Amino acid sequence: MKAFWRVLKRFAAPYKKYLAGSLVLNLLSAIFNIFSFALLIPILNILFKMDTTVYEFMPWDGMPTKDQLMNNFYYYVSQIVEVWGGSKALLILGLVFGLLVLIKTSCYFASSAVMIPLRTGIVRDIRIMVYNKLLSLPMGFFSKQKKGDIIARMSGDVTEIEVSIVSSLDMLIKNPILIFCYFFALIYLSWELTLFTVTVVPIMAWGMSAIGKKLKRRSLEAQEKWSETMAQLDETLGGLRIIKAFIAEDKMKERFANTANQYRKAAGRVAIRQASAHPVSEFLGSVMIMIVLWFGGTLILSNKAPIDAPTFIFYMTILYSVLAPLKEFSKASYNIPKGLASMERVDKIMLAENDIKEPAEPAVLDGFNDRILFKGVNFSYEEGKEVLKDIDLTIPKGKTVALVGQSGSGKSTLADLIPRYYDVCGGSITLDGTDIRDFRVKDLRSLIGNVNQEAILFNDTIFNNIAFGVEGATMEQVIAAAKIANAHDFIMEKEEGYMTNIGDRGGKLSGGQRQRISIARAILKNPPILILDEATSALDTESEKIVQEALDRLTSTRTTIVIAHRLSTIRNADEICVMHEGKIVERGRHEELIALNGYYRKLHDMQAL
Repeated sequence: MKAFWRVLKRFAAPYKKYLAGSLVLNLLSAIFNIFSFALLIPILNILFKMDTTVYEFMPWDGMPTKDQLMNNFYYYVSQIVEVWGGSKALLILGLVFGLLVLIKTSCYFASSAVMIPLRTGIVRDIRIMVYNKLLSLPMGFFSKQKKGDIIARMSGDVTEIEVSIVSSLDMLIKNPILIFCYFFALIYLSWELTLFTVTVVPIMAWGMSAIGKKLKRRSLEAQEKWSETMAQLDETLGGLRIIKAFIAEDKMKERFANTANQYRKAAGRVAIRQASAHPVSEFLGSVMIMIVLWFGGTLILSNKAPIDAPTFIFYMTILYSVLAPLKEFSKASYNIPKGLASMERVDKIMLAENDIKEPAEPAVLDGFNDRILFKGVNFSYEEGKEVLKDIDLTIPKGKTVALVGQSGSGKSTLADLIPRYYDVCGGSITLDGTDIRDFRVKDLRSLIGNVNQEAILFNDTIFNNIAFGVEGATMEQVIAAAKIANAHDFIMEKEEGYMTNIGDRGGKLSGGQRQRISIARAILKNPPILILDEATSALDTESEKIVQEALDRLTSTRTTIVIAHRLSTIRNADEICVMHEGKIVERGRHEELIALNGYYRKLHDMQAL
């Protein structure tokens, strides 16, 4: 239970007033429930004419005692019987009973209703916190995780936390109050019978603990299988074109069915263990009632009972009422391990360490004035496997530096180090003489614009995609950026113009159109440093020409790092760096590298061929 209270301490603090309201309402519900059942005693006495005692009113002096309370209660009832008769007295007691039950059930409902804002609020807070954490984590975290698994943790695991932990909170507040009040009433009625009853209760506790023992491990296994299912769904949606092209539908169906069956088995084991809890608790509770009924009944039949028969019936009614909160309490005890298993999975995101550290005292960054300098830079994604080795590179302001080389040579990795998507493992990168790790990440990235091979767009309007990340952008500014990017004409051909929704990942646009929207976004940001990562490699010749014209306008006044496969796009670069197996093996202008007759010449001749 320590883990459960730690979870509540983390997330329930803003909702203390709801907890306080629930406590008060549950206490009132328990009190009115006890008083409503207390009316059974005079009702039974009137029905069966069991009480012939003549009661005299005892004045209220100071703190009333048990005998004084009982005596005066019976005095008032006897007066009602004497004045109104037995039948009307029963009617009056019945109406009072109904009123008390109405108040009790109203308090019971209100105690549950007041917890709903807490339940929904905690779940919302967890989802927002997980989402915010995902945005703050470095790119390296996502290279080690399946996207479907992350989605499963955001959806299935957080929902399980609500169902298993947050909903159990209501039970854990309500049921201890009910159990305490009912046991107080039982002790008040007969401490001898209650002492005997308490010796039977541990049997129920043992039975329920045996069920909940392995539930957390089983639940963790089931949630992992659910993550695998979601991961396969994500892969299928992302690779649908390839699946259809290779006629692999049957193979994917079989693969998904196997994963779904594994999840079914794991979930089935959890469900069976859960389903067994109710009948076991029902049986154990009935055994407890049977034992107490036998013991108490034997005492009454032998004329040695500490209470009379009507009070014993009231006692048994209260005892039976204890069973419901005890069963609910035990239900929470085997529900909570399921939620804790899901919380454990969510915490793998929430508690993930961010390797990109913000400086304690960040240096002031007021623009880009001189140069970017790589000095002895080494980098590896995994320990022992270097991707970049001893990189020395100077990128002066206003110049264009191109990175070329075979796939896997480290071009994109080198560019990703500048905006600190990753941090160097050795050496340093400085901007105007200051290590980039000394700047705030937000300040550093505000100087850098990106245009990638795959245009990353959002399911929104063209206007919002171009204005993405630029606060307060006007329509005039967006149109101006689109014109520079050669995008304005095709946008105006759309029925809704700039307000056209482009679909998921820009699926309603062609590849060239998506790339031009991406370039317009970079133009609107107007960054002094620009990274072009194979921005035209996925386009046809005509689209490439239009996009290249837009890129030429974009790069003419900026410091540009270009990653290129097509050497024709970087012929005019101020410096071309040829990379091979993580090292810069050649550098110079196009004509100089051709004259060297080395790696670059080989790449050039292969493309010319």
